[in-house]
Amino acid sequence: MVLVSPWGCLPGGDLKLLLLAIGTCLALAMSAAQAQSPGAKSPSKARNGAPDLKSASALVVEQDGLRVLYAKNIDAVLPIASITKLMTAQVVLDAALPLDELITVSAEDVDAIKRTRSRLRVGTTLPRGELLKLALMASENRAAAALTRAYAGGTAAFVAAMNRKAAALGMSRTRFVDGTGLSSENVSTAQDLARLVRAAYGHALIRQYSTDTAHTVELANGRRLNFSNSNRLVKNSGWEIGLSKTGYISEAGRCLVLQTRIAAKPMIIILLDSWGRLTRIGDANRIKKWIESNSARRPAG
Repeated sequence: MVLVSPWGCLPGGDLKLLLLAIGTCLALAMSAAQAQSPGAKSPSKARNGAPDLKSASALVVEQDGLRVLYAKNIDAVLPIASITKLMTAQVVLDAALPLDELITVSAEDVDAIKRTRSRLRVGTTLPRGELLKLALMASENRAAAALTRAYAGGTAAFVAAMNRKAAALGMSRTRFVDGTGLSSENVSTAQDLARLVRAAYGHALIRQYSTDTAHTVELANGRRLNFSNSNRLVKNSGWEIGLSKTGYISEAGRCLVLQTRIAAKPMIIILLDSWGRLTRIGDANRIKKWIESNSARRPAG
C-alpha cells in the first residue's frame, strides 16, 4: 500500500519510520530547551555557581555587615558537639575568673556519656588558663568539664550561665546541657552559631587559643604532654584564620566554625553535620575557592 504525504508518495512502513524519527527529534529538542532554561539547576551546583557543599547545614556571612553569601538549612536545629566549647570559653572569660588559679581534674570530669579518653588523668592539676587553651585548641573534654565544675555553683550554675549568654546574644534556638558538647542535647542552628562566633571573636584569648597550632603542657611530675589543634586548616599557610573550633559526636557529624579572611574580607563560616571525616575541610576549601574566584571576576571600583 502507498500513502500520500506532504513529502510525496511513501510506502506505509517508511512513513511510520519517518514520523517516529520526527517525534524523537522533537522530544530531544524540548528536553534540551528545558535544561538550558533559566530555572534549571545543575546537580552539582546551585545559586549561580555556588559550591555544592556536603555539610547538612552551612552558612557563610561577611563578618562586618553579616551579609549572607551562602545559606543551606540555616534554621535546622542540630547537635553541635564541641562547638559548645566556644560558649564554655566565653562564660569563663565573662566571669573574669583568675586564669592562674589551679584546678585539679576529678572523677566527675570523666566522660560518662561517650566514654571518650583523655590524657589528662584524674588528679592532674593545671591552671585554669591551660585548661581553657586545651579545651579550645585540642577540644579536650576533661579540660572543659573541669572548667564548668570549677565555677561558683558548680556545673549546673555554669550551664545556666551558658544559656543566659545564648539568650543575650539572640541565639533563640540554642540550648546547652553541658560545657563539653558530648551530649547530643546541646543544639543550635547555623544562624545562631554565626552570632556565637562573632561574639567569641571579641575575646583575644579565644582567638589566640583556638588558632594556636600546638601546645605543650608540663605536669607537676615533670611529664610533658603535647597537644595539636583539632583543625588542620590553622596550619595551612593559604588560610588566614582568626578563630576556629571543630566538633564531632556521632549525632552531630563533623562540625567546623571559622572566622577567616577571604579575598581581603573577614568572613564567618559555619559547617554542621558533615558526613565524611574530611568533608568539613573540603567544604571550607570549596567556599574559599568560590569566594576568591568571584572576587577575581568582580570589576574594580
